[in-house]
Amino acid sequence: MIGMFKLRPSRLATSMLAGGLLIVAALLGILYLWSPHATLRITTGPAGGLAQRFISAFISVTTAAHPRIRFETVDVSSLKDSAKALEDGKVDIAIVRSDLPPPVNGQTLVILRRDVVAIILPQNSPIKDLVQLSGKTIAIPAGPLAEDNSHALDLLLGYYNVAPEAVKRIVLPIPEIGAAIHEKRASAALAIGPIGPGDAVDVVAAVAKAARGVPVLMAIDEGDAISKRFPGFESIDVPEGAFKAHPATPADSVKGLAITYRLAVPMTMLNAVAGAIGRSILKTKGKLMAVSPMAGQIEAPDPDEKNPVLPIHPGVAAYLSSGDQSFLDSAQQYLYVVGIPLSLAASLIAVLAGHWRNRKLQDDQQKLFQLLVIADQATKAEQPELDELQRELHATVASCVSQLLRGSNSANQWPVSLAIEHARRAIDARKAALRAISAQDAGKSAPRV
Repeated sequence: MIGMFKLRPSRLATSMLAGGLLIVAALLGILYLWSPHATLRITTGPAGGLAQRFISAFISVTTAAHPRIRFETVDVSSLKDSAKALEDGKVDIAIVRSDLPPPVNGQTLVILRRDVVAIILPQNSPIKDLVQLSGKTIAIPAGPLAEDNSHALDLLLGYYNVAPEAVKRIVLPIPEIGAAIHEKRASAALAIGPIGPGDAVDVVAAVAKAARGVPVLMAIDEGDAISKRFPGFESIDVPEGAFKAHPATPADSVKGLAITYRLAVPMTMLNAVAGAIGRSILKTKGKLMAVSPMAGQIEAPDPDEKNPVLPIHPGVAAYLSSGDQSFLDSAQQYLYVVGIPLSLAASLIAVLAGHWRNRKLQDDQQKLFQLLVIADQATKAEQPELDELQRELHATVASCVSQLLRGSNSANQWPVSLAIEHARRAIDARKAALRAISAQDAGKSAPRV
């Protein structure tokens, strides 16, 4: 019979197990931080828009710089749907527009573009403010953002207590907007675009060409108050000649409003991941500009900005405040976060393994002692006691066999096997002795002839 348990636990093996798990924990932490393999889902923006082209360029440049990061694009029909996809956890990065309903869980990674909300009037227009647009028609450039631009106008009209339906809208290709204003089919044009190439510049050019005069940019002097009610808007000073150099449009610096396009991530994204993505975008801006003109307007968000709608992600704020050094701090932080629990788990496993081995050792020693007691008692037992010792020996052997079938290692477990054999021989010897005594007593009691 092969014994079932070792006599002593291997403390060396337990220590090696604990040390090995600690090393594995440290390696996993380092690999997680410095060689991440990540798949990030990102929205594309409306089909055919500048945002979609920028995302394609961003994925191309970022994948080349970080081959361990893979992007999965998620198509959305509008920027409103893009924000909703982030809010619902369907994507990890989304393009959002600040004047549209923001994702409640979103934080800013980078600012892609800042666009002026430009209400363009023909020269000598009697309209001086938004209130006077009531009962008039305004032209909006056709394109994937026409509906979003109309929504921005609704918000502004609401601030001035002008019912949105009081201002009629016509959506036209940019080259036709100048003619519509010249022919009095529209009293003004709404163009939301950057200070630079974009819709605002193109609409100003179209109006100037058709009307043969210098267009006027409506001033919005209540910009600070509007931005407090609608935080998606920002007050901005539009400089002289921002949309046309000669003759200058506007002719002088004008107070106005702007909205921003942002890359947003969920607030639950790890600081190290958000910081790494933001760092990659800002450092590869030159390469992105070669692929997408929109990248030229990328800017870092202000760490001190108190925007209640889309605040800066802490990981990006840490990078902007401390530069590349912040990544060393993040690495140390995540090494603690990842490494310490794994180290504690490794130690706990080692302790449990040692406790399990000690329990098996105690069980083994108990069986060994029990077998020795059986052998000792068998030398003096009478037949009824001997039968009980025989049953106890069979039960012990059955227990050992059961544990062997459950997969216990049988190597170097001969002591129990020897004890079993010793007990069996003691019982057999006592049985033989009792039979001899019985035969002798029978011979003495037989009558002599």
